[in-house]
Amino acid sequence: MRKALINLARMGWVRAALIVGGLTLAGVAVATAQGPAAPAGVQKVRFGGDRNETRIVIDLDRAAAGRLVSDGADGQRLVMTLPNVIVSGDLQGTGQGLVKRWVIDEAAGGARLRLELSGRAEVRRRFMLPPGDGATAYRYVIDLKAVDGAPVVAAPPRLTVASAPVKMTPLRLKKVIVIDAGHGGKDPGSLGADVYEKDVTLAAAKALKARLEKTGRFQVVLTRETDTFVPLEGRVQIARRADADLFISLHADSGPDVNTRGASVYTLSEKGTDRVGLVLDKNDWLTKANMPGRDRAVSQILLDLSQRATKNRSAAFAQLLLAKVGEETTLLPRSHRDAGFFVLLAPDVPAVLLEMGFITNPDDEHFLTSRHGRERLVDAVGDSIEAYFNAELRKS
Repeated sequence: MRKALINLARMGWVRAALIVGGLTLAGVAVATAQGPAAPAGVQKVRFGGDRNETRIVIDLDRAAAGRLVSDGADGQRLVMTLPNVIVSGDLQGTGQGLVKRWVIDEAAGGARLRLELSGRAEVRRRFMLPPGDGATAYRYVIDLKAVDGAPVVAAPPRLTVASAPVKMTPLRLKKVIVIDAGHGGKDPGSLGADVYEKDVTLAAAKALKARLEKTGRFQVVLTRETDTFVPLEGRVQIARRADADLFISLHADSGPDVNTRGASVYTLSEKGTDRVGLVLDKNDWLTKANMPGRDRAVSQILLDLSQRATKNRSAAFAQLLLAKVGEETTLLPRSHRDAGFFVLLAPDVPAVLLEMGFITNPDDEHFLTSRHGRERLVDAVGDSIEAYFNAELRKS
């Protein structure tokens, strides 16, 4: 029986993989023995309430569970993941009460709900209602309550309904970029003629942060801002807690031959995907999603789907990154490589590790430590990030 269930669940994985890849398979229906194995679709989004308490209702054609991943530094931005939920393009619009604007867009393994609030608020409860009481859809309900003393703007007492097929006025919240300055503190990394790798990576990370923030399009998070030691697992968790759209780990290569030089980019290898358990805990939605009828086989399929989508996005960004960086500095002959580096293991955050050059090569070391060279490099990285998200925007 279990073997049959696993085979049926795999059929659901094929259907979901086609959706993630942007393909359409006309006239083919795929069903599984376990209903929740198939992705849930968003039918409409509704709002009710006032400036003190606001209810958000997401109508779905199947049961799903949400996970709060970020409440923003000032309590005025909420982000939730909706595993195993699919959307066609972005759904977005204005809200009501405590919600100024909202967007549901694609994320690895499902969808993501982002709320821009009119004042500081907190999530009081979240729950799933099955069809019944006159309703034909599953209803994922999120109740918000204003934080005491928070200045909020009143909204008209009305019910706002957005149907899923309708394309609304574009709204783009800032993309979250996590920049990881390799090494740090007791871990100096490689040593060049005059500088440690940890100092080169931190200077580049800070410069890249400033470059990205100038555009106004990105929220940038650094895994370290000083010469401190951050464990590898901690770096990955910083990205996941921030609900990052992209993770970039900066390093400077080294080798025994001082004539060897050039930049390269690493993405996660196939063998590396087997180590994902090192960055997941037992309560992670990818290993224990709270859905009716969920079994281990279905959870593994969701994990595989999330990893595949994330690897594809990582590879797409890596190609853009190499193209831009290659215009400013030398690349290694085989510049796109794969490895099982720990910082690349997050199954739901596209990630690359950029070796900016060889710190043991005099030319590369000068390029990485000079202000002019560093600015050229971070401009190239910044250009690749903008190109990546511009391409994502055109797909939606």
